[in-house]
Amino acid sequence: MKHLALLTFALYVTFTTAKAPYQQVLQHSQIRGKQHGPNVCALQQLQGSNKKYFTNCKQWYYRKICGKPTVITYECCPGYEKIQGEKGCPAALPLSNIYNTLGVAGATTTKMYSERAQLKPEIEGPGSFTIFAPSNEAWSTLPSEILDALVSNVNIELLNALHYHMVNRRLTTDDLKHGMVVPSMYQDLNVLIHHYPNGIVTVNCARLMKADQHATNGVVHIIDRVITAITSTIQQSIVDNDLLETLSTAVAAAGLEQVLDKEGEYTFFAPTNEAFEKINPETLNRILADPVALKDLLNYHILKTVQCSESIVAGTPMETLQGTSLEVGCDGSEMTLNGKAIITSKDHLRTNGVIHYINELLIPDSAKTLAELAEGSTVSTALNLFRQAGLSSHMTGREAITLLAPTNDAFKDTTLRVTSEVKKLLRNHIVKKQLSSNHLYHGQVLETLGGKKLRVFVYRNVVCIENTCIAAHDKKGRYGSLFHMDKVLTPPVGTVMDILKGDNRFSKLVGAVQRAGLTEMLNQKGTYTVFAPTNEAFSAMPPGELNKLMGNSRQLADLLKYHIGDELLVSGGVVSYTRLKSLQGDKLELNMRNYTVNVNRVPVAEADMMATNGVVFAVNSIIQPVVRTAGDKAVEDSAMRVPIKTIRLGDLAHRYRSIKQVRRTQ
Repeated sequence: MKHLALLTFALYVTFTTAKAPYQQVLQHSQIRGKQHGPNVCALQQLQGSNKKYFTNCKQWYYRKICGKPTVITYECCPGYEKIQGEKGCPAALPLSNIYNTLGVAGATTTKMYSERAQLKPEIEGPGSFTIFAPSNEAWSTLPSEILDALVSNVNIELLNALHYHMVNRRLTTDDLKHGMVVPSMYQDLNVLIHHYPNGIVTVNCARLMKADQHATNGVVHIIDRVITAITSTIQQSIVDNDLLETLSTAVAAAGLEQVLDKEGEYTFFAPTNEAFEKINPETLNRILADPVALKDLLNYHILKTVQCSESIVAGTPMETLQGTSLEVGCDGSEMTLNGKAIITSKDHLRTNGVIHYINELLIPDSAKTLAELAEGSTVSTALNLFRQAGLSSHMTGREAITLLAPTNDAFKDTTLRVTSEVKKLLRNHIVKKQLSSNHLYHGQVLETLGGKKLRVFVYRNVVCIENTCIAAHDKKGRYGSLFHMDKVLTPPVGTVMDILKGDNRFSKLVGAVQRAGLTEMLNQKGTYTVFAPTNEAFSAMPPGELNKLMGNSRQLADLLKYHIGDELLVSGGVVSYTRLKSLQGDKLELNMRNYTVNVNRVPVAEADMMATNGVVFAVNSIIQPVVRTAGDKAVEDSAMRVPIKTIRLGDLAHRYRSIKQVRRTQ
C-alpha cells in the first residue's frame, strides 16, 4: 500500500511539473477560486485599470503587480459559463466556429472587422486555425491614422492585418513554447511567441489576456494589442533611427554590428541621443575612445533573452551580455531598470529580439575608473581622504591597482586629519595589482604603493587582508578594483616582541617572556596569535602566586604558550564558536559578542595589532582554561580565577598611537 502511495505521488509530481507555466498558474487560480464553486478562477486586477492576471502563489500573498495594489476578482475559468441559480461555473461552453467564439470571448471588434474584411467565411468554415484576436480596447487605442488606413482598405490592408494574427493550425498555451517562431497566414511572416516562467504568454510582445478559447475549427486567444509584422533586425533598426544616431556610432566602434544583426534572442535597452548627452563629457569621451570599456558598456544594455514589458510583474535580476545583472522591473505601467523609470518607449520587436528606448545611459562597473566606482557609495569618506592626500591620479588613471577602501562606518566618532603619517597609511591601502576577491588565497602576499607587504587570510566566512576584512563584494573597474573593507588597515609593524616592547601596557609580559626563554621565538618568522596579558592582568594575581610563577621558568613558559595560538587569526575571522590550538597544546575558545572578541570568556581590550610574524590581542585578565561538565556548562579553573573586566575596543586614534609607539622602537 505504501509503495502504491509513493507511485501515485510520483506520477502526480510528474504530471504537475510537466504542465506549461501558464497552465500551472491557471491551476493555482482555480484552486484559489474553488470556494466560489466549480470552475471559478481567482484573478488579480490592477487597481485603476482593466488589467487582470491569473495569480500564482507569490502574487496571491503579495497582492501587488508591478508594485501597485490589486483587487481579487472571481470569474469563470476559460471554457466554462454560469447557469442561473447554480453556484460557480458548472457548464462547459458549447463549441462553435471561430467567428462565433470571437463574440463569446468578448473580442467583438475583431469579429466585426473580420466580417468587414470578408474573413468570416474562412473562420466559419472547415480548417484548424489559431487566431490571436486583439481585444476591443486594443483596437480603440490603435493610433487613428493606422486604424483609418486599415478600415479604408478592408479587402487588402485589413484582411492582411487579420491574417497576420492567424496561424494555420491549432495552438493552445501548452503548444506555445518560449522562443517559438510560427509562420502567420499573411505571406508566412513570422509571429514570435514567448512563454515566461511566471505563466505570462506573449505574441509579438502582446500579452494573452484570455487564452485557450476553443472552437470547432481552432482556438482563439485574446491579446492586449494589435500586432504588426516584423522584418528588420535590431542592428537595422538602430541604423535607421535618428534618435539612436550616437548609439549607432558607438555600436560600430565597439564592433557589435554583426552580433546585433544575426539571429538571436536579445533585449536591447537602447540609449537615445539624449541619454548620451546627459553623461559628463570627460567620462563619455574616455569610454568612447576605449573599445574595451565601450563594448562592456553596450553589452550591459543587452539581455541574453527577449523580455517584453508585459512579461514583467515584479523586479527580477537578468543577465546581460556583459556578464553582470540588470534589475528589470516595473512600477505600474512603467518598465524600470535598476529601480529607475528611464524607458521612454518599449516593445519594439525585431526578428532577433526586442528594443526598449531609454533616456539614461547605464555604465557598468567594468567601464568605470576607481573614482567613479567609489563615488556615492559607502566608501565616500575614504575617497575624500585619498583626494586630500594627493592620490587622485591613482583613482582616475590607467594603473592596474586595487583600492582597499574602508567603509564610512570605519570612520565613525573620529576626526581624521590628513597628516604625513596618514598619507603613508593611505598609500598602503593601494595594492599594485588589479585583484578580484574570488582569486585571493590564504597566505598570499600583496605589495602596496607604500612599499608594505600585506598578507591575505582566508577564513570560513570571510577573506581578510591584515586586520581588515572585505565587507562587501568587490567592484572591478576598467583598470582598478575596489574592495570595501570593514576597518582602516593597520600594516604590520615589527615582530610580536617589537609590539610588546613598544607598548607600556605589556612591560610585565615582556619580562615574563624573557624569563621563560620565549623572546627568540616571538622575534622569528611565524604566524602567531598572541593574547597578551597587560600589566593589569598580572597585578590581579595574588602576589605569592605571581612570585612563584615568575620563579619557575618552565611553568611560566607553559602559561605563556597557552596564550599563543599556533596560527594567525584576526578578529574578523572569529565566528560564534571558534577554536584555536595554543602552543601549549590545549585549545582556546573564541567568540564575538557585542562587537568584542572573547577568548575563554575574557574580553579583548584591543584587537588586531599586526606584527610581521603574527597578531597581538591585549587582554586585561590571565586566560583561564575552560572545563566543561557533563551538562556542557563552562566552569572556570579555580586555581587561576581572576576578575574579568570588560574593555571596549580602542578607537582609531588609539590605534594610530599604538602604531607610532611600535615604530619608534624599531
